[in-house]
Amino acid sequence: MDVEELKNLKPDLVVDARGQSCPGPMLEAKKALTKVPAGGILEVLSSDKGTRRDLPALCKKMGHEFLGYIEEGGYDRLFVRKKK
Repeated sequence: MDVEELKNLKPDLVVDARGQSCPGPMLEAKKALTKVPAGGILEVLSSDKGTRRDLPALCKKMGHEFLGYIEEGGYDRLFVRKKK
């Protein structure tokens, strides 16, 4: 997805993991995905740049779709579509 498509997404749940270092954002995302319906969107806010690499790997491992991220004011907005 491009940046405009990501900006227009309406997430089902937003997790604010800013200020946490690895593995904090990943643990928050994994826990939050249990609350998102299949086909739903999770948005993760993270100031840890490692999340850009780690979240797509987690999605692949868990069978979800990593949609991309947007840099915004010193943190990232990362988007995941729950598949199952």
